[in-house]
Amino acid sequence: MIRLHVTSPLAAAAAVAPTLDQSRYLTQVMRLKVGDELLVFNGRDGEWRCTIAEVLKKGVILRAEEQARPQTYGPDLELIVAVVKKARVETIVEKAAELGAHRVRLVLTKRTNADRIRLDRLDAIAEEAAEQTGRLDVPPVDDPVKLDALLDGWEAGRRLMFCDETGGAPAVPAMTAAGQGPWSILIGPEGGFSPEERERLRSLPFTTAVSLGPRILRADTAAIAAMTLWQAAVGDWER
Repeated sequence: MIRLHVTSPLAAAAAVAPTLDQSRYLTQVMRLKVGDELLVFNGRDGEWRCTIAEVLKKGVILRAEEQARPQTYGPDLELIVAVVKKARVETIVEKAAELGAHRVRLVLTKRTNADRIRLDRLDAIAEEAAEQTGRLDVPPVDDPVKLDALLDGWEAGRRLMFCDETGGAPAVPAMTAAGQGPWSILIGPEGGFSPEERERLRSLPFTTAVSLGPRILRADTAAIAAMTLWQAAVGDWER
């Protein structure tokens, strides 16, 4: 069944107005008509079975019939990735949403050299991935910030998995030993972290430096590998 992310509140008998693009998708691409059903979620009120109540010249109106699933959230995992080329950033955001990241944060490092980032495009990619994977929320994608500023304002109690291409502990044992709780995964730029950045990261008390194996990985491959290892070690794949 089609799943759609909306921003409107969801409750029994509530009228829901998708965006114009979403309405066109429902009626022109998927050929839905009045009375047809779909699943709708907003990240707050769970997933609802809705029917198309009206088809208008400029959009459709949905009616919420009953809740299909109560609201749930995945583990508190952030993916932090240095800005790289546009196509690779888009892949990273898509796979982060598919693999259960709670949030995606973009950072600027000393060796960052990348295309201009369109956050609206990345938000749309995250939304589509959430719709397809069955999750009940959409991970936000934050504006890029400098790495030093991000570390200066680090959240107390959150662990950082620092994927260091120069070496580190095996990822799964290191994360298992550090335990569950809020985590972030940091992926560097294509040129790697500078010596100064690496030294600071390794000196932080909340950081766990890990290796992703003997090969140098591109940023998108590293992000997918790191999230997969994290989910297997301390995430929700055991649930």
